[in-house]
Amino acid sequence: MVRGLRPHLVNRAIVRSEFCRCTRKPIDVQPARRSFLRQLRNRDIISVSRLGKRIVVALNRGLSLIIEPRMTGLLLITDPPTQEHRRLRWTLSPCPGRVDAFEFWDRRGLGTLRVMNADTLQSLRNRLGPDPLEMTVDDWQVRLAVTRRPVKTALLDQTLVAGIGNIYASEILHLARISPSSPGNSLSSSRVGRLAQACRDVLIAAISHEGSTLADGTYLNALSRRGTYQNHHRVYQKENRCCPTCRRGPIRRIVQAQRSTFYCPRCQRR
Repeated sequence: MVRGLRPHLVNRAIVRSEFCRCTRKPIDVQPARRSFLRQLRNRDIISVSRLGKRIVVALNRGLSLIIEPRMTGLLLITDPPTQEHRRLRWTLSPCPGRVDAFEFWDRRGLGTLRVMNADTLQSLRNRLGPDPLEMTVDDWQVRLAVTRRPVKTALLDQTLVAGIGNIYASEILHLARISPSSPGNSLSSSRVGRLAQACRDVLIAAISHEGSTLADGTYLNALSRRGTYQNHHRVYQKENRCCPTCRRGPIRRIVQAQRSTFYCPRCQRR
């Protein structure tokens, strides 16, 4: 999503911010709406980046717009999937060949939007774990050594490591041949090394394929197009199918921390 937004937003000014008419569950916006709109008025966009699962739109004069899409939110530069779930729209300064606005769309209203100053943003950064693509094997070893939780559950803890979602946690553990039920502090150094490499491989591939759009069609990129990484899933939503690695064991589904986990009992033994 960030890669699609960046070329159209950076070095543009937010000319106008407006809440769309929406009768659905309101999204969480901070500060209050009037102050939220006022603080974004006539701000230049310096950069667009990712912080864990959040999008950070850095503005001039030390402010940032932080968007957390959660399960059903989209930040778009094209027409949204539906009109009734439009939430906010930002009009940009004119620029030939680039879009004139971007907007936040959210079917279930689970997303959040925050305007933060530099100190508040740094406080958020301090609460989150490191980005998995920036972690070394030693970083993984240190962070997993302090948790007895199942490694799949630990991967979803954004204070341990920021940016891994449920789909990719299952995919990473399968590629690393690690049981999702293994306690984090029980992993040998060789398994931690496999985990670190699998994490990089899965996340880089997912980014290049612009994410995973499942059957419900909820996730779309900034251009309202479907991601394609779902075509490369090894285990996620593949229950009872033959494992693509060992070609023997059927994929199983269990529930961990109220989320579905898919794995191969043969390849991923404890």
